[in-house]
Amino acid sequence: MALLYSTGCVAGLFGENGVDTTANGLRGLLKNGTIRVYSGAQPASPNDAPTGTLLGSITKDGAAFVEGVATNGLQLAAPVGRTVSKNTDVWKFTGVAAGTMGWFRFQANAVDNDSSSTTLVRVDGSVGITSGDMRVTSVTSAVASTATVDTFVITAA
Repeated sequence: MALLYSTGCVAGLFGENGVDTTANGLRGLLKNGTIRVYSGAQPASPNDAPTGTLLGSITKDGAAFVEGVATNGLQLAAPVGRTVSKNTDVWKFTGVAAGTMGWFRFQANAVDNDSSSTTLVRVDGSVGITSGDMRVTSVTSAVASTATVDTFVITAA
């Protein structure tokens, strides 16, 4: 038999304290975070250090981001059913290296030195143009290149 989640459980898993639910779920945990995009295959777990080359980061409007500071961090929209997705802000990738995007890491707004960690809040996923957990306008990165995030959705199983 498969695991089944109640609507209240899903709202708690995805919500933000005081806004969507009484639980500080994924939306609250990732609030004002950033997404780092890497080449190659993603590691086995978000607990692991990243693999591949850091190609760039995604922030609100592609603006500068400082870990631990809310300015230009990303925010997720209120949960709808069993999903949470990007809000209406423009999420823009800015390249720091050349390569092909392979995977991303959405990191909470905490200092993250990219080493192995079982305490930092992270979500890893795939990148693509027409498929993937995150869809962008281009998967090709170059220094100072930009791409807009078209779709970002996390769905409960």
